[in-house]
Amino acid sequence: MNIEEANHIVLKPYVTEKTFALVENENRICFLVKENSTKPKILEAVKLLYKEEPVSVNVCRTVYGKKAFVKFQTVEKARDLATKIGML
Repeated sequence: MNIEEANHIVLKPYVTEKTFALVENENRICFLVKENSTKPKILEAVKLLYKEEPVSVNVCRTVYGKKAFVKFQTVEKARDLATKIGML
């Protein structure tokens, strides 16, 4: 996978009060992703784009599109990435 493919999979971070709290409470960051993306592809894209190692990913479909909740090992890693992408 290259950067261009990863950018087509992970569209943008999804920021609300609830997803903001997930960073501190559960080490998770929420992203809007393409409808046809799979969990392994999302993990690979996040690792390639943000240079962080995700632990797991959960996905759900909403009226806003498909969301991916990506979990990281520690609160510090999740907080650092959230700061880097402009969530905090």
